[in-house]
Amino acid sequence: MQRILILLFLVCGITVSGQGSLKEILSKYNSGEIPYISVEDLQAQKNNIVILDAREPGEYQVSHLKNATLVGYSKFDITSLDTLSKKCNIVVYCSLGVRSEKISKKLSNAGFKNVRNLYGGIFSWKNSGYPVYDMDDKPTEKVHAFSPQWAVWLNNAEKIY
Repeated sequence: MQRILILLFLVCGITVSGQGSLKEILSKYNSGEIPYISVEDLQAQKNNIVILDAREPGEYQVSHLKNATLVGYSKFDITSLDTLSKKCNIVVYCSLGVRSEKISKKLSNAGFKNVRNLYGGIFSWKNSGYPVYDMDDKPTEKVHAFSPQWAVWLNNAEKIY
C-alpha cells in the first residue's frame, strides 16, 4: 500500500511539474497582444473598471468576481456590450487567462481602447485571498476549476467541476 501511495505521489508530482509555471502556460497559449493586469492592481483599481467574466455560465454561477458581468466564451456576443464606452477601462478574466485573452482581442478589434487581461484569472484572484461571490452575491469558497488539468493552479478554494 505504501508503495502505491509513493507511486501515486510521484506520478502526480511529475504531472503537475510537467505543466510548467503559470508564466510558461500563459506564454504557450497566449499571444501577449493584450496587456495583463495583476490581481493586486485590479483589487486597487476595481471601482473604476468594468469587469467581464469570459467563462461559461455554469462556471460563473459557482463564483465570480464582485460586480463582474458574464459575457461567456463559446457564445460571446460583442453586441451585448454596445452600451459600453469604447474608452472605458475593461478587465476580462476567466480561469487562468487564456479564454479571456481571446475575448479581450475581440473587444480590442471592436474598438475598445483600454482592455486588459487578468493575469492568472479567477484562480490567481482566489489564491491571493480575494473574495469571490455566488449567484446570491454572497462570499463563497467555491470556484469552478474548469478541469482536473487546470485545477492544479487553484490552491485556495473548494474546487467544483
